[in-house]
Amino acid sequence: MSIRIASSCNHCNSFTEANLCKTHELKVSEEYTCDQFSILQQLDKSMHCNSCQRHHRPDCAHPDLAADGMLCASWAPKV
Repeated sequence: MSIRIASSCNHCNSFTEANLCKTHELKVSEEYTCDQFSILQQLDKSMHCNSCQRHHRPDCAHPDLAADGMLCASWAPKV
């Protein structure tokens, strides 16, 4: 069994706001994964340096590149 974060329902075209899968016609959660996953072709613009808990901290993955408004794959939400 493989663990796939990017293949979760909340990144899929078939996931609806009512937590329904249009492909399987089932109620699902954001953590579910499947082999018929169809990725959303968009970036989440809220995941930028200003909203990251690691911005300006030693554990930032890219301290030399980090800038206000920059999107990052190592982003972590502020708690």
